[in-house]
This record gives sequence, structure tokens and C-alpha cells, in this order.
Amino acid sequence: MKDVIIVGGGIIGMLTARTLHEAGLDVMLIDQGELGTESTWAGGGILSPLYPWNYHPAITLLSQYGQQHYPALCQKLQAVTDVDPQWIRSGLVFTDDRELAAAQAWAQQFGYDLQHLATSEALHACEPQLAPEFRSGLFLPEIAQMRNPRIAHALRTSLRLSPITLMEFTRVTRLETSDGRVTGVYLGDQVLKARKVILTSGAWTGLFPEMQAANVNIRPVLGQMILFRGKRGLLKRIVLHEGRYLIPRNDGRILCGSTLEMNDFDKHTTDAVHDELQATAYRMMPALRDVPVLNHWSGLRPGSPDGVPYIGEHPDIAGLYVNSGHYRYGVTMGLGSVQMLTDVMLGKPPCIDPTPYRLDAVRTPTAEWG
Repeated sequence: MKDVIIVGGGIIGMLTARTLHEAGLDVMLIDQGELGTESTWAGGGILSPLYPWNYHPAITLLSQYGQQHYPALCQKLQAVTDVDPQWIRSGLVFTDDRELAAAQAWAQQFGYDLQHLATSEALHACEPQLAPEFRSGLFLPEIAQMRNPRIAHALRTSLRLSPITLMEFTRVTRLETSDGRVTGVYLGDQVLKARKVILTSGAWTGLFPEMQAANVNIRPVLGQMILFRGKRGLLKRIVLHEGRYLIPRNDGRILCGSTLEMNDFDKHTTDAVHDELQATAYRMMPALRDVPVLNHWSGLRPGSPDGVPYIGEHPDIAGLYVNSGHYRYGVTMGLGSVQMLTDVMLGKPPCIDPTPYRLDAVRTPTAEWG
């Protein structure tokens, strides 16, 4: 019997396995595919919500924890695995200042350096590649990014070097419970016993009947992105314009994303979205007209009604925990959410107050949730 079985091997599942193993627990991690190859791999890796002042404060708190602690984790992973997650403090530029008052209030509340780029000269001095039509903006210089496939690769490699039991390409079909407590998981007809089970299965978490009974409302939200093969240093800052972003990578590649599409589990790409993202990228950064598109892909995010993830113990099934529903920000909030939940499980004072993330917390759906 394992101390803990973790169902779902994205960044949250992998971080949870590492943390609990380091605490001395006997851990098993199960994923229906290869570790870290779903939404963790597909995302942009901006370590901030896109317009953070428009989100619930609970999202800022988890994001802030990651912003503070990811650099040390990346250094540790690189030392163990020789894989560089490419943490970079790019800074985040907004191409207008229409929400200046709200942004300033948020920055003051949470202690961020927010710079008002009040003129075209100031804006283009911050990021010269922006289209000349942009006349003013905002800048958060502290915001960093990681390269999603590389942080996934680093974590996956570190786990394979550890004694943690990994089961990849294996689907958990249902949970085993008895007398109001979880006792294991089913792999078809086979039962694997555990004292505790954690669901970190992203968009698939809501399919478990136990989640539906607890009104855990998680559903897949498709996002499509494209990637330009640029020259190193062409774009220096992360740029955000009307919900679309450009992210510069170390090697010069530039990612443009992303869409929000409610399509159940139909993961696909379309020519129409490819062309729309390409046109948006050209409007934001005209120099991209001379840069080839290298790739186009999609991923399934675990959407939740207000973007606040579900983190905590099931209200009716002892020993069953959930850490899912991070919507667009699984990497952004992942480190904080894992630390908070594992603190609770290990009987430590939690790094963040877990109350807003409880499974039974009231969640008011946002307009984009529909």
C-alpha cells in the first residue's frame, strides 16, 4: 500500500510527487500519457495572469508564490538533470493604459513595481519592436517566464532519477472508497491501494463522479498557439494586447497565443485560428511579417468558473484531495498550489490561506465561463 497515489502527471502532479517524496512518503504517480505532455507542455509559461488586476486575489497569491520560488527550483532541477527550464525575467508590457487606475491599485496592494509608459517614446523605448500605432502602455518589469516543455522535461527527468513509482500511459478508471474514505484507485479491474489519493488530472478531473457529487466544476478549455522562428534578441519583452500575447524565448523563437474555446475534449487546430493569430502577431509586431511560422498546436486547460483552482480535501471522502482547475495558469499557480496543499497534508502551517480554494467555496462564474 502506498502512502499517496497521485492521479495526473502534469506540472502539479510532478511537483506534488517530488514534495511528498522529499517529506518521506511512499508516493506513486499515474498518468494516462507521458508525464508533462498535456496542458503543461502546451502553455506559454508567463508567470503572471494576463491582466492580474482583473482576477480574484486568490489567483495573485498563488502566482506571487511561484514568482518568488521558481528561480530556486529551476536552479535545483538544472543541477540534478542538466535541463535548463529557461526561467527569464522578461517583464510584461501592456500596449495601452486604459486600466491604469485598477492596475495601480493592484500593484500597490500586492507590492509590484508598475511603470506607466505614458508616451509613445516611453513605450517603444521599453520594447522597440511594438507597432508604431501603440501610443502608451504599462510595464511590469518583475514578471518572468519559463519554457513549458523544458520545465516539464526537467521535472520528468528528475522523477525518473528518483525512487518514486511512476506509471505512465496508464488510465485510472475510477476511485475505490469505503466507509467515507478513499482506499485506492482502479486500473480497469486492478486495484492499487493507498492511504490518500490526490487528483491532479487537469481537465479530466471533473469526470470523476466523486467530483461531480462535490460540485467541482472543471471542464476543458481549448487553446491554440503559433510559434515564429525569430532571431535571438528580436523581441525582448512579453507583450500583451487585447488578450493576445507574444512571448520571446532565449533562442529567438516567439510564441503567439492564445484562444479560449469550449470544445469538450476535442483537441485540434484550425487554419482559421492560425491565420487569426498570425494577423494579430503582425499587428502587434510588424517585424514578424518577415519571420516564418514554425509550429501550431493546441492544449486543453482545466477551466473553473472564476479561474480559482479547487485545492483541498473532498468534503465527504476522507483522504481524497484535489489540486486542479487552474484554467490558463497551471504553471503560474502550480508551485504555490502544491506547496499550500502539501503543507496541509503534512500538518504544517500553510504558506497561503487555503480557505478560498476549498472544494465547497462559493465561486461566481466569470463572463468568459459562459
